[in-house]
Amino acid sequence: MKWWPFRKKSKSLKKFSTSIHIKGTRVWLQELQDICEKNFDKPADAKRIIRQMQIEWKDAEKRNEIERELIDGLDRRAFHLLKADDNEWVELLDNLKFWRPGWKGDL
Repeated sequence: MKWWPFRKKSKSLKKFSTSIHIKGTRVWLQELQDICEKNFDKPADAKRIIRQMQIEWKDAEKRNEIERELIDGLDRRAFHLLKADDNEWVELLDNLKFWRPGWKGDL
């Protein structure tokens, strides 16, 4: 019999994948939400970080790691967060629809 279920694995199989991991929509949204929630009592600090994140989004787009549609959604959220006063800030953080993928800007 030539069949044996415990044969050695082929040496051509790679142990590690060399493909680049690209962040998905939920990861980008979660990062934005985490920054906002960590700084819920310091909106000015969070807004400064959001502006830095917008630069990161643009850089990721140049590297083809993020789609234009996702950037548009992140920018819509960033726009509302950056223009929000202190009361609106807290309302946005508590709005679950605001943080869902596919949110189109209706509050």
